[in-house]
Amino acid sequence: MESGALAPNVRPDSLTELVNGALLATGSTRDQARAVARALVGASLRGVDSHGVRLLPHYLRVLAGGRVTRDPQLRITRTGASATTVNADNGFGHFASYRAVSEGCLIARETGVSGVSVINSSHFAAAGCYALEAAEQGLVAFAFSNSDSFVLLHDGLSPFHGTNPIAFAAPVAGQRPYLLDMATSILPWNRIRDYEAKRLPVPEDVAVDDLGHMTTNPAAVAALLPVGGTAFGFKGAALAGMVEVLSAALTGMAHCSKLLPMAGEDISTHRRLGHFFLIIDPVAFVPRAVFDAGLAAYLADLRDCASKAGTAALAPGDREWACHDKRNIEGVPLSSALRAEFLGIATELGLNATPFEG
Repeated sequence: MESGALAPNVRPDSLTELVNGALLATGSTRDQARAVARALVGASLRGVDSHGVRLLPHYLRVLAGGRVTRDPQLRITRTGASATTVNADNGFGHFASYRAVSEGCLIARETGVSGVSVINSSHFAAAGCYALEAAEQGLVAFAFSNSDSFVLLHDGLSPFHGTNPIAFAAPVAGQRPYLLDMATSILPWNRIRDYEAKRLPVPEDVAVDDLGHMTTNPAAVAALLPVGGTAFGFKGAALAGMVEVLSAALTGMAHCSKLLPMAGEDISTHRRLGHFFLIIDPVAFVPRAVFDAGLAAYLADLRDCASKAGTAALAPGDREWACHDKRNIEGVPLSSALRAEFLGIATELGLNATPFEG
């Protein structure tokens, strides 16, 4: 079997056990490990493989190297009636971000709207994890984070912005939440690495090599194009800039081009990332029944729209929830290379290696 081929699927509980156990064995506290496992496995279940369990080997390296604090002491400061800051103490961004959303939900129920910044953080995987957390509590939420430079400006020649994700989620009565989770580049950088691991080509017209030429070879990708591509990339670049304002200027953390690279050789220096979350309680604006009925009517009309043959009109999240249900039953597909890497991690750390054998 080639290294990029898909091996037999792995049950999500086995992946949770591996991620949690490997992080604990590398020195993480239990609460932090649990938060990382929840985010990574949740992303993989929803089909966001670029930001799912494939990140575990990287996380173990930076945890062992000291970039990420093993026992972070979160510090929460209420800075205004509707504002809070969570100091992540340079731990994993997942741990601080779930806590930030929890604090933000409490404040939003009190004041109607809350803004929560996270400072001194690290990579937090898929932004949708945190917007979704609020939606599952009946609230509407945005999640933002910047990252180091991967993406060209419109008509730019070298990377400047990060992939700078924007996530948005809203509760839908009797249904799974509405969930938007997107990079402000055409593709996220970790999707490129996922293509490389699976030995798949990158789609055309989304990435360039170090000479600025379009490439479909994932190993040759030096930079990504912003949303809108060559003709309308100013839109994606502007959205990425908005994320910089929220995640850097509004948090006091570094902006994109000043950040330590995620994949760089230095795994001992803290990256000090910033994240930002905005949470809204719908009942501060309309009765719950009005909100629920309005969103349900909108989604019903959207899904009823005529579509091209063989397709269907989908709301943000529909594809992800269908994937979640399928993978929850059938397991999560892994490339044979990643499965072998997980087998090595489990064996080395004395964890259950059985799910990754064969």
